[in-house]
Amino acid sequence: MTTALNMCLYSLTLNPPTAISQAIVGQFSGTKEQQILTVSGSLLTLYRHDPIRGRIYSLLSNDLFSILRSIASLRLAGSAKANFLDYIIVATDSGSIAVLEYLVAQNRFSRVHLETFGKSGVRRTVPGQYLAADPKGRACIIASIEKNKLIYVFNRNAQADLTISSPLEAQKHEALVLSLVALDVGYSNPTFAALETDHSESDQNPSDQESLDVELVYYELDLGLNHVIRKWSETVDPTASLLFQIPGGNDGPSGVLVCGEESITYRHLN
Repeated sequence: MTTALNMCLYSLTLNPPTAISQAIVGQFSGTKEQQILTVSGSLLTLYRHDPIRGRIYSLLSNDLFSILRSIASLRLAGSAKANFLDYIIVATDSGSIAVLEYLVAQNRFSRVHLETFGKSGVRRTVPGQYLAADPKGRACIIASIEKNKLIYVFNRNAQADLTISSPLEAQKHEALVLSLVALDVGYSNPTFAALETDHSESDQNPSDQESLDVELVYYELDLGLNHVIRKWSETVDPTASLLFQIPGGNDGPSGVLVCGEESITYRHLN
């Protein structure tokens, strides 16, 4: 007589991964103190800086048993709890996006929301490779290497807890995304900037050795109409591959820095 047992197996290495692929800064403990959150393989590690001793200490290291593709911090505006609390948005190879909260008393991450949007695995048309959150905490965009972009709108319920809407799509066929950031536009409609290149012509003529045009594209989320529009685009340096957000409002002119080979240029909608 045999008995079937429910068994769960995990693959662990003797030494944890140490190469940091991404890092963000935020007030994850709900105080004015900032912490550093890093991604190393499947590990999500939270660090605290001690200014007196001049050292950095690890507060928590959690293995999520998945490929962490991208992370971002989100501060939900409009509630007393959110004044000094940053949530953590995580995109993994499970085809879903998770919103986490760091619980100081229990020293652990707690899942607030989990939204599934695609197939599992690291695929070029499944969003998750790029992730950016609106500085005012109203929305986030998650994009794949090619074609697909999804925008989620965040809000609060009567208990001041975080809620998330159904995704809004912003697709562009045969377009490769090189970089993606959120613009600092104050309380205007959330706007996101992407570096894109159209590879349709190279697919039709593989022998063509000419470099592909790279465009800086603005996507605006109209909160009133609950709709995403392609607001503006401009051709930039063909070697451009990275964007950096410029502070807006009273702190700066907004816009982005476009980084290419031996060049950094400032671009913004006129």
